[in-house]
Amino acid sequence: MSWNLHFRSWFKIFDGDLTNGSDQMKRILFVLLLALFFHESVGQSVDLSGTANAFLNLLSADVKSQIQFKLDDEERFNWHYVPRFRNGVSLHDLTQPQLDAALNLLKASLSVQGYKKATDVMTLENVLREVESRSADDTYRDPKKYFFSIFGTPANDQPWGWRLEAHHISLNFAAVDNKMESSTPSFFGSNPATVPSGKRKGEQVLKDESAAGFALVNSFSSAQLQTAVIAETAYSEILSENKRKASTLTPKGILYPDMNDHQKKLFMTLLDVYVKNYELGFSTTLMNKIKAAGIENLSFAWAGSLRPGKGHYYRIQGPMLLIEFDNTQNNANHIHSVVRDLTNDFAEDILREHYLKEHAKN
Repeated sequence: MSWNLHFRSWFKIFDGDLTNGSDQMKRILFVLLLALFFHESVGQSVDLSGTANAFLNLLSADVKSQIQFKLDDEERFNWHYVPRFRNGVSLHDLTQPQLDAALNLLKASLSVQGYKKATDVMTLENVLREVESRSADDTYRDPKKYFFSIFGTPANDQPWGWRLEAHHISLNFAAVDNKMESSTPSFFGSNPATVPSGKRKGEQVLKDESAAGFALVNSFSSAQLQTAVIAETAYSEILSENKRKASTLTPKGILYPDMNDHQKKLFMTLLDVYVKNYELGFSTTLMNKIKAAGIENLSFAWAGSLRPGKGHYYRIQGPMLLIEFDNTQNNANHIHSVVRDLTNDFAEDILREHYLKEHAKN
């Protein structure tokens, strides 16, 4: 039973059957309810290596040879978000039980909202088939043309990583001691940004990223906009592209301390949209890292139109963080968004520390 069904069942008991019960008993049940919620929502993400091995154990030796790479293989850094050839194993290559196990690994690595975005982006390939008048058996736009790769050997006592990637998705994960230590670079794109017709007309897979960005930029005064808006015309693409190592960009826009209290709340709401795509444990770790580097050191920059319908771009950046959002292609109906940890993409910083510790033991 999923946690939301548990929640409804327990809430009915808590709110109805115990109306006349003691306040102490209600408090106890409420605590149990919260504990159940957290167990269900994060418990599956704890045993990352076990989830990965459950998937690998279903694969033949031939398929394993295609999906597994050494942890230090250059393939781990060979990431992109456009339609192109990819190494690894595609969803087409998997039986239903294997596919279910693969998606369990994705669920364990993302939050509920992150998992929904990833799977919704995949299904947009079907929409593009219709928009571009392609045949039903077209393989250029294909929701099963997404590739899994695993780097290293999933284990509780050593580092390893994995990736899901194809058109408009690049999700790169690394774990050390069975704990998620990196989930960047992570890319989500949406084409179309707003589905123009058909059964899904009006759907926006990355609606929150867009709406929260517009809410923030349109809260600024004329004086603030002079600093926040860094270009009248939006950039045609995210500036960090698919570089192995991203860096801060200039100009930086408006700093967090130069926003009023309402704007700061809007800024944090926008930041949460991105950080909360990851499983709860890593989302918390990443936010703590951002705060340790100083929320006051974060900035927000905008380029292009202040209204939907025309090209627009924004970014959040700080000492260790870069988030970019761009919607310019296809008459501003085609989104690219990315999160980069400037200090630990691909877990390079964490893995360096791990190897130093291991060498010191020896």
